[in-house]
This record gives sequence, C-alpha cells and structure tokens, in this order.
Amino acid sequence: MKIAVFAGDGIGPEVTREAVRVIEALGLDDLELLHGDVGGAAWRKHGHPLPPETLETARRAEAILFGAVGDFECDKLERHLRPEQAILGLRKELGLFANLRPARMFPGMEDASALRPEVAGAIDLLIVRELNGDVYFGEKGIRTLDDGRRQGWDMMSYAEDEVRRIAHVAFKAAQGRRKKLCSVDKANVLETSQVWRDTVIEVAKDYPDVELSHMYVDNAAMQLVRNPGQFDVIVTGNLFGDILSDQASMCVGSIGLLASAALAEGTMGLYEPIHGSAPDIAGQDKANPMATILSAAMLLRHSFGRETEAQRIEAAVARALADGIRGADLGGSHGTVAIGDAVLERL
Repeated sequence: MKIAVFAGDGIGPEVTREAVRVIEALGLDDLELLHGDVGGAAWRKHGHPLPPETLETARRAEAILFGAVGDFECDKLERHLRPEQAILGLRKELGLFANLRPARMFPGMEDASALRPEVAGAIDLLIVRELNGDVYFGEKGIRTLDDGRRQGWDMMSYAEDEVRRIAHVAFKAAQGRRKKLCSVDKANVLETSQVWRDTVIEVAKDYPDVELSHMYVDNAAMQLVRNPGQFDVIVTGNLFGDILSDQASMCVGSIGLLASAALAEGTMGLYEPIHGSAPDIAGQDKANPMATILSAAMLLRHSFGRETEAQRIEAAVARALADGIRGADLGGSHGTVAIGDAVLERL
C-alpha cells in the first residue's frame, strides 16, 4: 500500500499528521508512506507549487492523502505559480475526474447545524462532482474592450463523453445507496447544461433500478437548506458541485467534518478534507483533523478495498463526537492533537 502524503500549507501538516497516526495505528503490514511538497510550501522550496519530484511521487503511489494548499503571501504570484495550481495539476496529470463528497449528520451533532435539528438530522447524501471540465479548465483570459474597459472571460463547456463518464460513477454510487440520483444543472439558461441533461438521461437507460430526477442549481441550493433529507446522490458539474458541496458541509455543521475523494478510472485516488489551509490558525493546535481522518477512511475503502478498516475509523470518529470531543469549529475546546488522541483511543 503505497500512499503519498502531501501535507501542503497552513493547517495541512497538522491535520494530515493526525490522519497518518490513525492509519499507522491500524497496524497494516504492507503500508508505505511517501512524502512530497505541494502548494506554497513547495513554491518556497522548489519554485513551483507542484514540482516534478512531487508529481513523480504521486505517480509511484497508489493513493494520495492531501492536506490543504493556500497561502495569502502567494496571492500576488502569477496564476500558474499560486498554491492552488498544485491540486488542479494533480487532477489533470492523474486523470482525477470524479469527486465524491459525502455529507452525513453524525448522531448527537444536530445542534451544530444552522438548520433546525429535525431537518439537519435527515442529512445523508453524496455529491458526485465532475472535476476535469467546466469553467475551471476552459479557456480564459482578460481582454481590453474597444472603449478601454477590462473584461474577464471564462469558457464553460462539457463534451458528451465527459458527462457520460461522471454519470456512470454517480449511477453506480446510487445503486450502492438508496437508488435515487438527482442531476443538477442550469439547462433553462446554459447550452452546456442542456448537453449535460440530455447525456445523463441517455446513461440512465443502463440503470433502470435507479430513480433519476433533475433540478436547476438555484433550486438545489434552496432545497439543501429546506429539505436536505430528500437527496441521496447528487451529480453535477465542476462549478455547481464546488458550491453545493460546501453548502452541504455547513448544513452538517462544519467543513471540519467533511471528507472527499477525487478518483481516476482505476484505483488511484486523491483524498482530502474539503476545508482550506486556514493560515490564520496554522500552528496553533486549533484545527479539527476529523475531516482528514475521515478522508483516510475513504482512501482505504476506495483505493485499497479495506472496508473493515474504513468502517473502524468512521466508527471511532462518530464515537468521539458522541462523547463530546469537538474542536473550536463545532463550539468545543479540543485541540488538533487532543482530537487525534480521542479518535485513536476509540479506534
């Protein structure tokens, strides 16, 4: 089991350290950890957020545990040198096209949500987000109009095969859950979304056991706070998925609890918490490592088929939360290391 550990910037090294402690505590004999620099830390050391040696390490590994990238001091660098290019570059180079972001309310945590407890308690959904297309990877630029005004532009596009590939992932995920799939788009305005919707409907013929529905993204955003329990699996594009998955995390109570997986067509996957680098609290033992620990569980499940170990980690996190172990993001006072210790005790 070759796992690359890319801790990154800000709180990345702190939360990743706790996740590694949990993985090592499982006593897996075939575990090999490979380390590399990414983000602002890599730029300072190597002059690039994704240096060749880190990319080589990623290719040698079978899975990647990723911390976070982002550094305020790097915001004025040219775009291709900014820390965020590390994660975008890994997605592109490794073909990581499918982002899985589960959002589930842990028992006893309903009070941490901004929603009413009876509404929040019903949250158990999975957002499947396409990662390699849309405006994030389309052509873009800044131009000057004839009258001297600056204009920024970004191209949104999806080809049928790109939609078909992510749709298959979503339908298969729904088959393993409650067999309900909601495709989110903006087909009433965007031609890109019309192609998306037409293609998803076509793929649905291969999955007659899954109930398919469609929803415009603005309505989906409203429904996530009105009645999140109606959703089982949501499939959507890169831009909409980025926004909706963060919204879902706050419905649960904190982005410090949500893990994610970015999968290629084989077993390679990159696993990371959905929160950012939070440089304002870096090095202060304030970060909640639970999302990274849960990302490690997803890593074991999806890249190595270690379902038993994955469930052990998830159960340990759930028990720690039920016992009142909470970081500052959840209104508690437990620090990063203390939370890691609590999970290890329950493991």
